[in-house]
Amino acid sequence: MIRFLRKLWKDRRGNILILAGVSMPVLVGAAGLATDTIEWTLWKRQLQRAADSAAIAGVYDRESENGGTTNAQTAVSHDLSINLHTWMGLASGYPKVTFPADTSYQTNQVNVTLAVQQALPFTSMFLKTAPVIMVSAQAASISSGTPCALALNSSGTAMNYSGNATVSAPTCILYSDSNSANAASAGGSSAVTAKSVAAVGGIQQSNNFSVQQYIPYSPSIADPFASITPDPTDMHCSSSALTNSTDLSSLGTTNCFSSLSVGSNKSLNLSGTALNGKTIYINGGNVDLKGAFTCTCTIVLTNTSTATNATIGTWSSNAQATNNITAPTTGTYAGIAIYQDRRASGNTDKINGGASNVIQGAVYFPKDTLWINGTGTATSLCAMWVANNITFLGTSSIAISSPDDSVCSGDGLPSSKAVHMVRLVS
Repeated sequence: MIRFLRKLWKDRRGNILILAGVSMPVLVGAAGLATDTIEWTLWKRQLQRAADSAAIAGVYDRESENGGTTNAQTAVSHDLSINLHTWMGLASGYPKVTFPADTSYQTNQVNVTLAVQQALPFTSMFLKTAPVIMVSAQAASISSGTPCALALNSSGTAMNYSGNATVSAPTCILYSDSNSANAASAGGSSAVTAKSVAAVGGIQQSNNFSVQQYIPYSPSIADPFASITPDPTDMHCSSSALTNSTDLSSLGTTNCFSSLSVGSNKSLNLSGTALNGKTIYINGGNVDLKGAFTCTCTIVLTNTSTATNATIGTWSSNAQATNNITAPTTGTYAGIAIYQDRRASGNTDKINGGASNVIQGAVYFPKDTLWINGTGTATSLCAMWVANNITFLGTSSIAISSPDDSVCSGDGLPSSKAVHMVRLVS
């Protein structure tokens, strides 16, 4: 017996089997832990994506509610019903939604915390309680500046650059409220220099754009002048037109005319007259400029009639026109150089380039299409171009400075109407 045991002790033929048997628990344990780790990581990643999306949805809802939180929880829950791709339900008491206070650059913040408690295949054999996976995401609306050009149309290519149009606006944001996949477009030989091109929908990248960044899929910007409506009691109307032949010394209190026109090679300079610095109302008629027009004023295209279908005139200045319009800095129309009543019926208004054109202030055509066209140079020292659709075409050239620039301080432009981007902040 002793001899057999000695022989067995020296026999090495079963070592591998023995070692394999001894190491098997380690191998099974390592494989089990690896499987649980992968499962844990997948669940956590899915949960984090869902929290990120839900936080962003909550901010968009607060943006649409002017910062209100009443429906934000519902928006978060709806987003989770679509984008939570884990097969298990959330732990009791989740989601948790909080609204951190605004900071100097982050507003309408939403924080979403999610948790799941689910047994893992391997470690559940050793743990009495399933582990909790918890994630958190915080999103906010971040201001990036005030737009120099804003197209209000919610569909189609609301902002378009074509032909040989040149736009030099290095400090400006050019913004389209359209939710189209091609909300802002630059084609032909156009050249657009800007701080950024932004849109509610998509933006087709183009070599014609020279911008610091594209900002697609951003929140809609409200009409910055929606609160301003012409007051008929401020209109002291004449049945006559205001033209280069009008006797400006005998107007009295008249500030309302049937139309406004300046003939070719003619001029109308309101500096030093009773109309300078005032609001000039055009009652149902058109503005047609072929010569030189100069004033510090606001031109308001409106109608004394209160009917919803009242005729609202259009604006036209041809390539030979020289406009030098500076908006007043106080009063109802502070910062607005040209204002068109929102009852306009969707026509096209044309500001054609002419040598030394200067428009300082907002140009507002909320229901019409605005064409900037021609062969000259239109300069807007401090400007905000707002229209239903905006088109730069021909061989026009326009230079714009942002309302946020320090040089524009005190010009009355609504610099508080900033472009906000919804972004994850933590």
